[in-house]
Amino acid sequence: MDLYINKNQKKLKCGYTTGTCAAAAATAAASMLLLEKEYKCIPLITPKGIEVTIPIDSTEIEESIGIVTCSVIKDSGDDPDITNGIRIFAKVSLGGSQIPGEERVFITGGIGIGTVTKPGLEQEIGSPAINKVPRQMIKRAVETVCMQADYAGRIMVEISAPEGVEIAKKTFNPRLGIKGGISILGTSGIVEPMSDKALIDTIETELKVSKAQGKKHLLVSPGNYGMEYIRKDLKINSNDIVKCSNYIGETIDLAASCSFESLLFVGNFGKLVKLSGGIMNTHSKVADARFEIIGVHAALCGASKQIIQEIMNCITTEQALDILVEHEICEDTMSSILKKIDQVIKNRAGEELKVGVILFSEKRGFLGKSKLADELIKYHGI
Repeated sequence: MDLYINKNQKKLKCGYTTGTCAAAAATAAASMLLLEKEYKCIPLITPKGIEVTIPIDSTEIEESIGIVTCSVIKDSGDDPDITNGIRIFAKVSLGGSQIPGEERVFITGGIGIGTVTKPGLEQEIGSPAINKVPRQMIKRAVETVCMQADYAGRIMVEISAPEGVEIAKKTFNPRLGIKGGISILGTSGIVEPMSDKALIDTIETELKVSKAQGKKHLLVSPGNYGMEYIRKDLKINSNDIVKCSNYIGETIDLAASCSFESLLFVGNFGKLVKLSGGIMNTHSKVADARFEIIGVHAALCGASKQIIQEIMNCITTEQALDILVEHEICEDTMSSILKKIDQVIKNRAGEELKVGVILFSEKRGFLGKSKLADELIKYHGI
């Protein structure tokens, strides 16, 4: 059954991530290999807790060498995703001496799956760009089939996407240090439609509903990481957190036009650092000056030319933070960046709307806050 969400009175179809596709294909291949059952569709519980049914596009059996390969066609729903329609393959074979390490389910990448070539990404250099959550999904799904089949041996799963070789050239992967293909991604397993108009309309609707309910103060995060930080680290269990995606400027404009009294952003440093450069849409396709911004503020705090060059060579903001901490200028640099962010968002908000920001990183947690953050967060129960 297809999954839909309503945005601004529009019914939009959700899709599923490349990670979900890979897990479904691996389940189908393992089932054929170990249980001799061929499935046309595979039911999966996504990390978001939503059950989806994924159609299996093809099954290829190589009985003589004990290999089964299944594929799934990526369906992004109404999301304008560059990987929509590509085939994700999973080749499953029984283990033996050819499998390195001691893992029961060994996951590797084939053609069209990028290889990590630079430090600082989620996977180690030389590893296929299959992220942690998709790996967990694939492993859990295949282990379930192994249990059903009473198979206690080892098993190899090779994920591939032949079309990914060309598609990856149109993404940021080569610049980030992922070469030769796409990444297998997904933290929730579900792709929600992300068209600009649909999302901005949704934000506007949320704000209007909140205003109609008598709310005066907004707590906003760009995405799932920020919302998780708000709930776990700030201990705010409110269901009224607004998710603004990359649309920081539009969210400020809408909050001002709806006559809210305050707006507090809580977000990951890697995204919100762009605000200090006046970048109000934080999507990478719009602009990416993260390391230029960090480098300038580090210089203002006494960083040498060599340190700035190290920052400019980074591929993740976590790496840049490591450099700042190593040279004992992280706190001063965060303070400088936050002062500029404060200036930028106040200019956008105008006189009537109070605005503030709290920055964190996944690795280091809390990094800093703007001048009004302490005042604004009190409106949300702290």
